[in-house]
Amino acid sequence: MRARARLVARADGRGGTTLVELRGETPLLLRQTPADGGVATVHLVGGAAGPLAGDDLRLEIEVGPGAAVRVHTVAASIALPGRSGAVSRMTVRAVVHGGATLHWLPEQLVAAAGCAHLAESRIELAPGAVLAWRDELICGRYGEAPGGAVVHTHVDYADRPLLRQSLAVGPHAPGWAGPAVLGGASATGSLLLVDDSRPVEPATVDGTVARLPLAGGPATLWTATAPDAHTLRAQLTP
Repeated sequence: MRARARLVARADGRGGTTLVELRGETPLLLRQTPADGGVATVHLVGGAAGPLAGDDLRLEIEVGPGAAVRVHTVAASIALPGRSGAVSRMTVRAVVHGGATLHWLPEQLVAAAGCAHLAESRIELAPGAVLAWRDELICGRYGEAPGGAVVHTHVDYADRPLLRQSLAVGPHAPGWAGPAVLGGASATGSLLLVDDSRPVEPATVDGTVARLPLAGGPATLWTATAPDAHTLRAQLTP
């Protein structure tokens, strides 16, 4: 299955945000929900199971100057196996202009046994853009070993690299469960905050949660591992 979705937001000139384009295809269905504090809110609704191996799903987001958008999903995404040798793909590309705000706060991605999934996010931020970007990965459903999942995050700020991060888990990722990667944890994730109005915070490590200021812009990255999705979410809530 191939599906495309697109969200474009513009400032309405009255301190709010208008969604000038909101379209999608099954299973990428976008639904506007009541605004939260003047921030336009959109939920991504999965119109079918999956992603299944062989699916190619793409979401484009553009937030214009002065606009503010928050994107959620209504449920976790479960990457499932499909035909032999096929890979499922979910690609998110976001452009956030100066003075704009994007909060990307989906539910978790679950790498079910036997899956082969690639999740790729590419974000372009103009100077003065504000971003909260959370990714969470659960390694298998309850009581099962995970399938193969690769998560790439690529962020530029003011046309310069800000973050390049990749994680691979599953049977074709040697050492992923070892002490150098997840250390036996079944849940992992990251939260990137970019905001030039926030004070710079020092690097810290507290148990399995690390906070790292980034050199390429006014940004801080939290990374965490946890035994379950509930604990992970508590560690990565902005």
